[in-house]
Order: sequence, then structure tokens, then C-alpha cells
Amino acid sequence: MIEVPNPNEWDMIVFDVDGTLLDSDGFHDELVQLARRVDREVMTVSLATGRTLPNATPISQAIGASGFIVAENGGMIWDSYQGHEILALSDGKRAKEAAKWLASQIEDLDPEGIESNRWRETEWCMRETGQHELMAKLISESEWSDLKVVPTGFAVHIVKPGINKASALKLALKRRGVDPARVIACGDAQNDISMFGLVGFSVAVSDEFPDVVKAADCITDSRGKEGSIELLKALLR
Repeated sequence: MIEVPNPNEWDMIVFDVDGTLLDSDGFHDELVQLARRVDREVMTVSLATGRTLPNATPISQAIGASGFIVAENGGMIWDSYQGHEILALSDGKRAKEAAKWLASQIEDLDPEGIESNRWRETEWCMRETGQHELMAKLISESEWSDLKVVPTGFAVHIVKPGINKASALKLALKRRGVDPARVIACGDAQNDISMFGLVGFSVAVSDEFPDVVKAADCITDSRGKEGSIELLKALLR
């Protein structure tokens, strides 16, 4: 079972959402109750996700998180509990244009991407079709070479370089006066690597991506949301 070092030296835990807190079967009832207890009794719970704010806010409320939300892989910051305005750190118009162009280059690629794009402000998300390497190559050789293709396992994000979970976490933590060294991060995919490098302790709940496992300080015995349950129980010990 996972052991969290220096259990009294942490101020916050930041969870990824998809593949970490929930999957296609939704939440685990035990996870919700454990997350609520951790937020009340141990440390503040925050989220850092590729989802949009309208998608992520109900999840934060469901687990009783009193922390902030970093959404769109670092493009948006929401922290109304502290009275802060919503921050949009990029403009997603070029990403949408790039998606339309990619669809003209790759057969059967839908430029509309995933449904939540209607609320997306700072990036554009395509459905995962196993062609993200080709997408990245084409983008790098196009007029949109200033953009980056980031696969997360659930979708393929077209983003502005420098906009990631770590860059947004720095701002969100600064506004709360929290030292990143006193923060734990938990995730499962490549878009979590940047925040793993920022915080004091990082936990992976998946071994699907070797670079994610390498970037994490430890990996849970269980995978996915069962791994998050393992971590939450460790924090409550």
C-alpha cells in the first residue's frame, strides 16, 4: 500500500479527473466519501483536468472539494471560493482552425471533435482515433506549427505551448498563498507530467505511459480510481 511521506507537511492535493477520479462507469461511491473526508479533515482537495469548467465544476461539488479547478489542461482557472475571477490563459480560436485543417488532411477525422468543445475557450479537443502522432507531425509542418498536440487517452488536445497544468497551478497556488512544495498531485496520463514536476510529491494511478510512471514519485498498487481510493485512504491514515 502507498505511503505518503511526511504526512503533516502537505496543504493540498490536486487530482486529475478522467482515468483518475472517474472512468466510463462514473464515480466510485467510496471515493466520493473518502475525498470529502480528506478535504474536511486532512488537506484541501483541488482538480486539474482537461475538461471544461462546466464539466469539471459538478465533479468538484460532488466530492466536496474546497479547492480550485484548473480546467482545459491549464487554460482556465476557477477559484470563486477565494473570490477570484475566472482566468482564461489562452485563446482557442487558432486551435479550432488547426482542427479544421487537420480534418482536411486525415480521412474520417471529425473537426468538431468532442461535444464539450462548445464550452471550450482556450484549446480544441479531437476524439482519440489513434492518429495523434500523425496529427502532431502534420501540425508541426503547417502554419499552425506554434501549436501542440497532446493526447490524454480520452481525447487529443490542440493547445498553445506553455499552457499546461503546471503553468496554471503556479498561478492558482500563488493566489491561495500555497507553496507548490507542499502540494501532492495525482494523475494518470501525459498531460499530468508537467504538474508532477511542479509539486512536492506526485502519484501515478496508471502504468500505461512509461514517461508518466517515470515522472511520478510513486505509483499506486491499484489502477485508475481504485488507485485514487488507495491514496485517499493513505492520507486518512
